[in-house]
Amino acid sequence: MHLHTLEVRQTALSLLRSGVKNAEVARRLDVPVGTIGYWKHLDRAKRGECPGRGVRDCSRCHDVPLDRAAYAYLLGLYLGDGHISKYSGHRTYSLMITLDDNWPGIQDEAEAALRKVFPEHATCRVRVKGAHNIKVYSNHLPCLFPQHGPGRKHERLIALEPWQQEIIDLHPWPFVRGLIHSDGCRITNWTVRNGKRYEYPRYWFTNVSDDIRKLLTDTLDQLGVAWTNCTRHGKPYNVSVARKASVALMDAHVGPKY
Repeated sequence: MHLHTLEVRQTALSLLRSGVKNAEVARRLDVPVGTIGYWKHLDRAKRGECPGRGVRDCSRCHDVPLDRAAYAYLLGLYLGDGHISKYSGHRTYSLMITLDDNWPGIQDEAEAALRKVFPEHATCRVRVKGAHNIKVYSNHLPCLFPQHGPGRKHERLIALEPWQQEIIDLHPWPFVRGLIHSDGCRITNWTVRNGKRYEYPRYWFTNVSDDIRKLLTDTLDQLGVAWTNCTRHGKPYNVSVARKASVALMDAHVGPKY
């Protein structure tokens, strides 16, 4: 990961404050435009000028419409690779979803979901080693993701609110898709029978949180997808979908990472 000097960052902020566009600042300083956007967000947060401040756009607080399918997908991503934080110097929360650069299509899909769920807020991408953090800022992130709390997800209770469960019941496949896109994959497995090697596709989900795995398996049960637990070091961290009919269902609604 390339680290930029304080001088470069201060130069960028000076240009941004003078009205120069993000893309032009990125071009002049040879810094990724996502990084420029991130610096701009941090600077505006410190000065109390966060985008979206005071906007009445929370479906929980202001009774505005919510794109439920996009939210179901985003919830799956958040439970896998998402993190909500609020630094002491900031006036607002940020949601960061860290996604591998091997799957740029998923990064695009994640950012599109953020824009649908938070249409009044800007999104940005911050480059880290081998991945990008897809980010959005909003004071209402804890409203929409009440699973946020101190500590790691697998060290605390993760349970859906009734209104969240209602959304997942209506849009189970986007939820499963988000979970697989974060902590799952589609692989080709193999076995030997009667001296011959046979290959077959399998979906795999790995998460150390018992609660998050159960959210996935309960939803798979609802969808008629057969699954099994596979242990790792004696712990049931892995969920496998390998039966032909169930893999076909997953292929129709989830598919390989891209």
